[in-house]
Amino acid sequence: MKIEGEKMKQANIFMAFFRVGVLGYGGGPSSIPLVHKEAVEKYKWMDSDEFGDTLALANALPGPIATKMAGYIGYKVGGILGMINGLIATMVPTIILMILLLKFLNSYKDQAWVSGMSAAVVPVVAVMLATMTWDFIKKSTGSQLGWGWTILFVAASLLLMEFIHIHPAVIIFALLLAALLKKSSLLHEKGKGSS
Repeated sequence: MKIEGEKMKQANIFMAFFRVGVLGYGGGPSSIPLVHKEAVEKYKWMDSDEFGDTLALANALPGPIATKMAGYIGYKVGGILGMINGLIATMVPTIILMILLLKFLNSYKDQAWVSGMSAAVVPVVAVMLATMTWDFIKKSTGSQLGWGWTILFVAASLLLMEFIHIHPAVIIFALLLAALLKKSSLLHEKGKGSS
């Protein structure tokens, strides 16, 4: 009975990340809403808060975001085998589709329908990302931040990334470091007050 449950868990991990690998057209950022749909909404392997924290940390680390998320979530749900399973399920469809699509599209690259097809996907990906962004903004306002701090962080992040061209990982790392320093100073002050 336990073996059957483990097989089903591994099959679910594979199918979840296989769908992400097949449908994540447009690269890593476009696959994030798909990972969220599978891990949070469909299989309930984590809640939105944990997903947001995992995504923030994954963005700060080097490498493709889809494989980092697949590896971590696969490991969390199914151990080492789940991690390998998630990684294979994410990468194999992309590799096969790349080979097939590039071979096919290179044959027809001068046709208007090929460029039209590529252009038509961009707004869909934009809507997926905007929806997830709005969910994260609502989550931030519902936490300790509130609307004022959330708007300030959104505006500052936009300014730093788009106009000053600071890499998002640097901003995320700085915010994590600031939060750790604030937490340690609060603990230090609390320790002084109790002694």
